[in-house]
Amino acid sequence: MVEVLSPLGPVWKPGIHGNTKAGIGVALSELQPGSIVEAAAWPGTAKKLITAIKTVTGLALPDGAGGGKATDAKTAFGIAPGRFLISDQNEGLAASLSAAITAEIGTVIDLSHGRTMLRISGAKAEWVLAKFFAIDFALQAFPLGAGRATSHHDIFAQIQRTGQSQFDLTVFRSFARSFWTELCHASEEVGYEVS
Repeated sequence: MVEVLSPLGPVWKPGIHGNTKAGIGVALSELQPGSIVEAAAWPGTAKKLITAIKTVTGLALPDGAGGGKATDAKTAFGIAPGRFLISDQNEGLAASLSAAITAEIGTVIDLSHGRTMLRISGAKAEWVLAKFFAIDFALQAFPLGAGRATSHHDIFAQIQRTGQSQFDLTVFRSFARSFWTELCHASEEVGYEVS
């Protein structure tokens, strides 16, 4: 396994921060999956792509943007029609998917080197994220496993609900430090813990 250096550098400050009078509202962390991959289907081959993803990852995805699945080790969701963002705690996902997704079905791009995954969890996670994104984060509108592709100013983010009160955010690695700093500032009001 290759050691991955965090792009967060000097802005990574473990501990408890902000207004904690009412407790800690959210927990913030950086995830370091072994693989982050995008798979895209050619027109008319989305169902074959979904089948190949299930064969490799075990995740049964619905057809269409937004739907997804999440386990402790793997996540996947539709980021656009026929396009999926997939992560795995282990390395080698791009090679495994490339073997299953033939050139007639679609393409596989390894994004592991160019993306950073962050996690926000806790009772106030939806509230903090609503400061950034014009999305309904309520569980009924944004169910477990579902994902959304959106942006906050110039920072593109792919967000997936991976727990009842937990969201994983995938951002470009070059914007990770700036976005992390903003996320910490937005969390100060409710108190947050970095771990």
